[in-house]
Amino acid sequence: MFKSLIVNNLSKKEFYEDLQGKINKKSKDVGLFCFILFVVKKISIYFAISIVYIFIRLIKPFIFIRFGSLDADKIGPLISRPSLYLLEKDHHIQPQNTLDIFYDGYGENRHICNNQLLKMWKRIFLTRKWVIFSDSIARNFYEFCTRFSIKTEHMITATRDGRDVLGLVERSKLYLQFTEEEVSRAKSEIKKMGMNENDSYVCMLNRSQSYLDKKFKGRNWDYQVFRNCAIEGYMPAAEEMTKRGHYVIRMGSIVGDLVNTENPKIIEYAHKGFRTELLDIYLSANCYFIITCSSGLDGVTWFFKRPGVIVNFVHLEHINSWQSNHITIFKKYWLKRENRFMSIQEILESGAGRFLRSELYEDMGIELIDNTPEEIMDVVDEMDKRLKGTWQTSEADEELQRRFWFFLKSSSLHGVIRSRVGTEFLRQNRELLY
Repeated sequence: MFKSLIVNNLSKKEFYEDLQGKINKKSKDVGLFCFILFVVKKISIYFAISIVYIFIRLIKPFIFIRFGSLDADKIGPLISRPSLYLLEKDHHIQPQNTLDIFYDGYGENRHICNNQLLKMWKRIFLTRKWVIFSDSIARNFYEFCTRFSIKTEHMITATRDGRDVLGLVERSKLYLQFTEEEVSRAKSEIKKMGMNENDSYVCMLNRSQSYLDKKFKGRNWDYQVFRNCAIEGYMPAAEEMTKRGHYVIRMGSIVGDLVNTENPKIIEYAHKGFRTELLDIYLSANCYFIITCSSGLDGVTWFFKRPGVIVNFVHLEHINSWQSNHITIFKKYWLKRENRFMSIQEILESGAGRFLRSELYEDMGIELIDNTPEEIMDVVDEMDKRLKGTWQTSEADEELQRRFWFFLKSSSLHGVIRSRVGTEFLRQNRELLY
């Protein structure tokens, strides 16, 4: 509870600092008189929305209206939330007799993370009965409820936000489809990278501050530094995968550190000028598998049912547990005052497994230790052999898996458990399970 109070207080502090900064910037940009007009306009909009809110509450017995956002400013939410909404709607987990009104969901800077993905979603949503798009109405209602912390059944949310805890993806159809023209164009763009359209490739993605700092200027993203990792640790595994006949494509629209290699089969996708919004989605949807660290784009592979290796995962209680073709290894939690690693049980019981801010780890005296290149190599080798059907396991290995996932079963963030933790990683760190 104490940890949750810290998180809430930090969130409130950040909100008010962000609000004060926006007020100062707006008044400086447009002048005091125009700023006053802006405030009056906002108050008028909120007053009108409050009347709308009362109205939709009154008519709910006759027509149940809900409002939703596609969250188009970040690719993780843009792929996961619409997917889970449709899955839950089709599995009768969401209310059925509703009129659902959506808006694109990009922020004030009107940044859309990937227009191709947004276009594909709109093709689906616009063919659905009782689903419409109304940017002005849905946006203002959504903003009104969010700003004033109104938790209402008229806002569309999935069961666990972006987490497929019910395991619906694996037993459902794919919603997103490419048109013939998009497939033809994507194959043409792939050839420009020096690949044939039938060549096998592995996507590779690490996380840095570069994307957020450039796309969302003026906001301090230091609280997410704990999720970052260097691409250098991936490279031995990437080199090995090329020896096994695959290309490796380093994904990401804006990257920090570049790969250090002369291997022509390892492609710096964005840096070499090959990156397009179509290829972001097409490559992710058709890769052999992805090596990632739980960044936004890897969500595209998950919802296209592509295999994934997740390395340097941090907030342990949030681990992907519902996809059978995913293997994860995670950063270890070093307690600096005691000169030892925290066990899985300690991480979860202390609340550290849910920490989503860098300062929370620092306050508890936790240093996060990145996975080594050898650990990454081992888990990539395991994925490749599992996909080829040559991986061999033992009852001792399966017991380590059962012991790890036992700690997660009681968590509210989990439901169906199908994923795995890297076999060799658990062998080398079995003391964390006891």
